[in-house]
Amino acid sequence: MLSEFQETLLQSVKAYQSTQLVKNKYENVLQQLDSGIMLFDSDGVLTFINVQMARLLEIPRHSLIGCNLLQLLRHPHISRYKKRKILRLYRETIFYRKKNHEFVDEYGRYWLATVTYGDQMDGDYLLSVKDVSEFKQIEQTAYQNDKLAMLGKISAAIAHEIRNPLTAIRGFIQLLRPHLVQLGRDEYARIILNEIDRANDIIYEFLNSSKPSAPQKVVISIASLLKEVVLLTESEALMMGCEINLQEADPHMKVSIDVKQIKQVLLNMIKNAMDAIEEVSEDHSGVIEIDARLDGKYVNISIRDNGNGMDKALLGRLFDPFFTTKEKGTGLGLSVSYRIIKNHRGNIHVDSFKGTGTVFVISLPLVP
Repeated sequence: MLSEFQETLLQSVKAYQSTQLVKNKYENVLQQLDSGIMLFDSDGVLTFINVQMARLLEIPRHSLIGCNLLQLLRHPHISRYKKRKILRLYRETIFYRKKNHEFVDEYGRYWLATVTYGDQMDGDYLLSVKDVSEFKQIEQTAYQNDKLAMLGKISAAIAHEIRNPLTAIRGFIQLLRPHLVQLGRDEYARIILNEIDRANDIIYEFLNSSKPSAPQKVVISIASLLKEVVLLTESEALMMGCEINLQEADPHMKVSIDVKQIKQVLLNMIKNAMDAIEEVSEDHSGVIEIDARLDGKYVNISIRDNGNGMDKALLGRLFDPFFTTKEKGTGLGLSVSYRIIKNHRGNIHVDSFKGTGTVFVISLPLVP
């Protein structure tokens, strides 16, 4: 009788050990995932959290196990920003019963949260959070390219429709010019022809800027490029009460670029920085800091100002064609700059906070 009991007990112990091995194996798998994982039981108590989720919350795992939602929201080591995100996530997925919820963290990374519950989870709630920043960037790039392609088509159509009547007007003025000479009004004909030519030049520039031509590349030192750009803008900055600080760049850093196009981009960025500083010129003196640093096979050119800054909603539309916050702006400057940098196999990144300032970072591939 005792031996039967011992055998049953031994089998139970072995079964328990086997179950624990399987459990540990699956827990190890969950710990290695690049997605953040949290598991709540039917009472809303946190029973499991993996390393990635703990990193996202920036808090040790052991201090979270056993907490319910209310305790998480009162946890002294979770930031107020993250608590707001947790509450928003709860409202969207549990209260409104949405399976997925996208959000942006304080570092500008995009995350996709998915909640699984119901019969398949035996009353438990599984929350997974995945970093989708790269996918979002690809999506935004494709969307931006579509808009810029449409802008090019619209610009070509507008230019064609305006150029036709200008050509006709020019032809008739040239026919009338001998009569104007007889009347002593040749100056009128000259002014009209010059203004028509100027209008044609403006149309050409608009067409070229909305659809930049293929870059005519030459190898140039980043240090000399930035010095030239600062020389072009320094006097205007001084008149606006703004100081430009250029950090000395490594003279060996060289890029293969269309100098005219990249200068256009840099001048546009600096002009935007001046405009942003002008809005807050009564509060403090304006400073624009420009530097260039190595980043692997790229050089990062940063243009930082202490102007008014922008909120997240404005940042999301910054590179949209015809979008502008300026009274006399066309909304083409940044969208054209975006395309020029993309044509150079580079990237533009912008970061800004309302009332603090803005930094644009232009990444260009280095010459090996």
